[in-house]
Amino acid sequence: MLGAVLDAVLGDPRRGHPVAGFGRVASRVEHLVYRDSRMAGVLYAGLLVGGAGLAGIAVERACGRSGPVTAVATWAVLGGASLGREGSLMADALERGDLDAARARLPHLCARDPEGLKADELARATVESVAENTSDAAVAPLLWGAVAGVPGLFVYRAVNTLDAMVGYRNERYERFGWAAARLDDAMNWVPARVTGALVAMFGGPRAWRVLLQDGGKHPSPNAGRCEAAFAGALGVRLGGTNAYGGLVERRPEMGDGRAPEVRDVRRAVRLSAAVTFAAAGLAAVVAWGRG
Repeated sequence: MLGAVLDAVLGDPRRGHPVAGFGRVASRVEHLVYRDSRMAGVLYAGLLVGGAGLAGIAVERACGRSGPVTAVATWAVLGGASLGREGSLMADALERGDLDAARARLPHLCARDPEGLKADELARATVESVAENTSDAAVAPLLWGAVAGVPGLFVYRAVNTLDAMVGYRNERYERFGWAAARLDDAMNWVPARVTGALVAMFGGPRAWRVLLQDGGKHPSPNAGRCEAAFAGALGVRLGGTNAYGGLVERRPEMGDGRAPEVRDVRRAVRLSAAVTFAAAGLAAVVAWGRG
């Protein structure tokens, strides 16, 4: 709980962020082991995720299951405050009609091509990203920390970071990034569904209905649960045509409400924050029972 409060109040560490440091190490390892093969990707993910797990075990052995140590580790891996800040900055740009600034901010939230997107399209992209990343950045690390302590926090963030770095279906990473992407899918399977349920608790019957009706339509095994629940809770319709690196994808629509509007961005950010703190409470209960 203290780690979640630190994240909400302080946001990410401004200097020496351990996740950024891990990313730099991962980039160097990629240069050393990269081959256009799944086996090379398995080796890459195994070395880095295994190293993160060993680091977490070392921390717990050195410090014990100390409350302050767990709080700092939780703060280091949580991204809820950063997600909310990016969503709010996007809302600021859209509300003042500065589409150039909004398009420039979109890569901070997702990999979608921002060029040519209109205000409502940018709003939809932001709501979808906030929905998906509520699980990835907040709920999942809290739950993994609850069941596996500091090693769970470190391993989850390592897997999620590797997926963000190499888990793309493009020419370079189609095979090399396969292991990282599948690991991320596996580690997010339960958290994504917990996220959907927590969103639906706040969103009411409509959110439950859309979650159950449309959650499985998304090409991702996990993102659809989060996006469908958000769509129902906000009374909007998510999904549609998206462009990634020049490739156009048509994704099934989730929800039966209106198209997202600029005003829905702040509503999504507030809902994400509420779900994050509910997840922190749930994680504290789970960790208490485990202890």
